[in-house]
Amino acid sequence: MAEANKEFEFCGVNHLALVCKDMARTVEFYRDLLGMPLTKTIDLPGGRGQHFFFDIGNGDSLAFFWFKGAPEAVPGISAPEALPTQGNFMSAHGSMNHIAINVPAERFDEYYNRLVEKGVKVTKILNHDNSPTQSSDEVNDDVFVRSVYFFDPDGVCLEFAAWTKVFDESDVAHDPVRADGTKAEGMITGRTPVPAE
Repeated sequence: MAEANKEFEFCGVNHLALVCKDMARTVEFYRDLLGMPLTKTIDLPGGRGQHFFFDIGNGDSLAFFWFKGAPEAVPGISAPEALPTQGNFMSAHGSMNHIAINVPAERFDEYYNRLVEKGVKVTKILNHDNSPTQSSDEVNDDVFVRSVYFFDPDGVCLEFAAWTKVFDESDVAHDPVRADGTKAEGMITGRTPVPAE
């Protein structure tokens, strides 16, 4: 069970704001292909661009800006140049690597097939587990999330993700690495759990 935040009451993600090259193409992909309703559209003052919001469920939104003259994307820096299992998935510090959209576990395979039927180029299904390869071809008791990855028209990496287990204290078991590659020994593994109130 996650610790309670004693500083702020967060209610999840309000919206993520991304930048697209072509708002019409973005609407065609997110509204027409993925079925996300448009909830708000804005023409920015002075003809500077647009800002559109799409409903991704649970009261959360995915938003896009279109700016006149925005710089081109730089794959491998501003975003991954390839999908997981298909090449270099790394991106630069401060970049947004990918967006994982939560989907129901019981509909995951159906949604994967629906993406394929719509002509979306997807990865194979990744059943993330705690094995040395961190993925299984089959769903087993160790799988904690199922994933499929794909790109939008601007190269934004999207993931459909379905949690398959409830996490407990044993799932937080790795000390973080510092910028120089050394582990911050004991920062997580040496921490005494805070008792529930």
